[in-house]
Amino acid sequence: MSARIIDGKGIASQIIAELTAEVADLAKQGITPGLAVILVGEDPASQVYVRNKSAACERVGIYSETKRLPQKTTTEELVSLIGELNQRRDIHGILVQLPLPPQMDTRLILTSLSPMKDVDGFSPASLGMMLWGSPTFIPCTPAGILELLQRSGIDPQGKRAVIIGRSRLVGLPLANLLALKRKGGNATVTLCHSFTPQLASITKSADILVAAMGKPGFIKGEMIKRGAVVIDVGINRVEDATRKRGYRLVGDVDFEQAKMVASAITPVPGGVGPMTVAMLLKNTVQAAKWSSLQK
Repeated sequence: MSARIIDGKGIASQIIAELTAEVADLAKQGITPGLAVILVGEDPASQVYVRNKSAACERVGIYSETKRLPQKTTTEELVSLIGELNQRRDIHGILVQLPLPPQMDTRLILTSLSPMKDVDGFSPASLGMMLWGSPTFIPCTPAGILELLQRSGIDPQGKRAVIIGRSRLVGLPLANLLALKRKGGNATVTLCHSFTPQLASITKSADILVAAMGKPGFIKGEMIKRGAVVIDVGINRVEDATRKRGYRLVGDVDFEQAKMVASAITPVPGGVGPMTVAMLLKNTVQAAKWSSLQK
């Protein structure tokens, strides 16, 4: 029997519809959520992501503006811009598109974000509040994964969760969120990486398996416990001469093999990706609500 497909695109559409209604209610109070996106350099993938985020904001009714800076921008110049945006009352959320050019101090730049406007949830302050289980902005991809699980009727409580990949953007925050003593947590979590020995024996113990290492098709069917839930975070381009653009997108999981073993699985594309954008919009709307309470 083939696995149930967890439709991230469909769930993201539900969230966007909910947010559109919330934004309409805020408009009646004279509040328009505002998002500033900072893009440094000419990285093609980053430019696509920024365009998609701007289009999504427009769909929901969020005001957005993009600050495009040259590749040679210094850390000091970017911190100065963030300081200006921190003070603007019409901007409720600030997103710094990563990765930044190598000459920039990413940690210092993220630290300069106001915690009340850090809608990507990457600053040390936001991550620290998350560890405490306090109200804060949760990184969008981990937040999207939790939302996918919840809206698909999958409760991590008491389950064994295995995450492959320890990035600060996905693996590390997701591991902590799944382990927290709260709704959507209470899992027993194992975090694997490139130095983990006997990886297949660990992945095969997972009730919930999250692949986030950036290696196309790495997780094979024999590495998955029968009946497990598989969340594929990977987005990889592989050459495909049959496609007009010369490539296709695949995840970190061998989908065809995995779907014959798992009970539920996210596809690539159409799984986690749309949820990341939806959660960014959700964080921006929440930032506007928190800001209105401070007036």
